[in-house]
Amino acid sequence: MKHVRGHRLGIDQGTVNLFSDFATDGDMWTGEGKRERRQWVDFSERYANPPVVQVALQLWDMDAETNVRADIGAEDVTEKGFALFFRTWGDSRVARVRMSWIAIGEVKNTDDWDIDL
Repeated sequence: MKHVRGHRLGIDQGTVNLFSDFATDGDMWTGEGKRERRQWVDFSERYANPPVVQVALQLWDMDAETNVRADIGAEDVTEKGFALFFRTWGDSRVARVRMSWIAIGEVKNTDDWDIDL
């Protein structure tokens, strides 16, 4: 469990249009097997330490003729940002994906002292 002092709580959020492969016949739409898309997301302000990041599918446009498979998440979370990912496999055909995210963590306070010894 992450404990955060209330006056230092920072919440950031956003939305990412990750891909739209049906328009370009991209591999998420036309390919098979393991496929992945990643995008780096910068936070609007730096956190004091890596925050907790939750992601969600906001839009997914899938082919009705194939199996629906998806693995989503946030990786490589730092104080500055994180890598958002969408993975699929097998015969799944994904036309487009939009994801939303929220980050919750401790932010620095103007009263903090950074002393080099």
